[in-house]
Amino acid sequence: MSDEDTVTRQRATRIKKQTTEDEGDSTSNAIMTNEGDSLESQIQRTEARPVQSDATTTVVHDETSTDFAHGSYWLTRIVIVRYMGFIYFVAFLVSLHQNKQLLGKDGLLPANVYLSHIKNKTQSSSMWTLLLYVPTLLWFVDYDKDLDLWLDIIAWTGLAIATFMIVTGAGNWPLLLFQWMLYHSLVDVGQKWFSFGWESQILETGFLTVFLCPALSVSALPKATPTSKIIIIAYRWLIFRIMLGAGLIKIRGDKCWRELTCMNYHYETQPVPNPLSYFLHQSPELIHKFEVLSNHFVELFAPFLIFLTRKWCMVGGFIQILFQVALIISGNLSFLNWLTILPSLACFDDASLACLFSKKVKLRAMAIITEEKQKNLNQIRPSLGRLTRITFNISFGFLIAYLSIPVVQNLLSTQQAMNTSFDSLRLVNTYGAFGSVTKKRTEVIFQGTNSSDPNSSSAVWEEYQFKCKPGAIHRIPCVISPYHYRLDWLMWFAAFQNYQNNPWLIHLAGKFLVNDQNTESLISYNPFHGRDPPK
Repeated sequence: MSDEDTVTRQRATRIKKQTTEDEGDSTSNAIMTNEGDSLESQIQRTEARPVQSDATTTVVHDETSTDFAHGSYWLTRIVIVRYMGFIYFVAFLVSLHQNKQLLGKDGLLPANVYLSHIKNKTQSSSMWTLLLYVPTLLWFVDYDKDLDLWLDIIAWTGLAIATFMIVTGAGNWPLLLFQWMLYHSLVDVGQKWFSFGWESQILETGFLTVFLCPALSVSALPKATPTSKIIIIAYRWLIFRIMLGAGLIKIRGDKCWRELTCMNYHYETQPVPNPLSYFLHQSPELIHKFEVLSNHFVELFAPFLIFLTRKWCMVGGFIQILFQVALIISGNLSFLNWLTILPSLACFDDASLACLFSKKVKLRAMAIITEEKQKNLNQIRPSLGRLTRITFNISFGFLIAYLSIPVVQNLLSTQQAMNTSFDSLRLVNTYGAFGSVTKKRTEVIFQGTNSSDPNSSSAVWEEYQFKCKPGAIHRIPCVISPYHYRLDWLMWFAAFQNYQNNPWLIHLAGKFLVNDQNTESLISYNPFHGRDPPK
């Protein structure tokens, strides 16, 4: 045998060994060398051999890996559901503590009187007609006899569901739709007490959260039910409208926003200042101008970042959250700013929020994501459940787009309306805040006297103190956010108007004149407690 034949045989043997190692268990495809064949023919025969493959594709997953791919929202859903539970918990807690005094049978604006007025106004006993006009569950109960009881039942039920959402991070359509209906039932009979923009905002946000969750499964990580990206986009559309609407109403409103002077007054004249508001008010004028410019950037320019690439979307979401935290620190704006943080969370996917979860939860989520990918790869046709889910999500997207038409028209209008709903269910709304800033603070003060001659110069007038509304100048402002005192907040608006526009003021004075205990629970100090009522 020549040296050349020996070298050729050695090369063929090496090729055989390398190919066998590369293919592992596949013995049928190993190169079998024959002494009579040339090296070239062996290589050609090997290349021409067809590659055998399985009928299914396997997604390889490292069971110890917790690195999430960009664009999945399984963990994001848990964060949003828990946070929505927190918002609901605060809202229903406020209702539990205050609704009987404000809306109860002996309240300042009784809901049963309001519902009777609606019946007379519509001149209809049809339940459908009444629900279209005022969609509240109170139509189905004896609200004249048991109003206070049902106000408590609604609040306690809402608190229970909210607690479940916080603890589990889970929900389904029936549960969260019922929760949404409970709060809707209060808002629609709340009259003046529930007339602010954040009430519509909590209803719109809560409605989106219903369909963020699976239809029936009550699991934080439900199999075969990935988070709808259309709902994620709807959340982003919501925060975009909230912030842009707030920015446009300012630019089109009070000239102090264009002159960069509004923050010279805001901290002092806002509805319910907190202790830090005093110190912020003392800031140099240059700082106040910077605050206004920063506000314009956050509300007029930063919202557009949300619709750019993943990186810029996250930057936009972070800016909005940081801005809301600054507002929480500087004033008592109810749960408004806490609520506005929620849709901003949809700017972050699983990869960015994974740090908030334990390794156990992350491994479980990764396993479900891998299983979902495997199933989608191996299915020649989508399952009926998946097709139904896709069809519903697309239809929901079209519904939001359709309901957004008047909202967009309002945003583009020079006569922009602030905090307006264009449908009775408040599914898609327009928002805005502080289009005008008051330059001087005026307070409504209640005083009473037991003097036989109230007009006498010797008569002693004693002042009622509210829980958080500014009154006595020696008292330090309170800190209540995210809690909310509805009476204190409405007193700020009453100072701009007269009592004819606020009949509840007359009712409040009447309650003070008889030392009504329910009403007394709404204030911090009744000078006539345990004494004869004022004359």
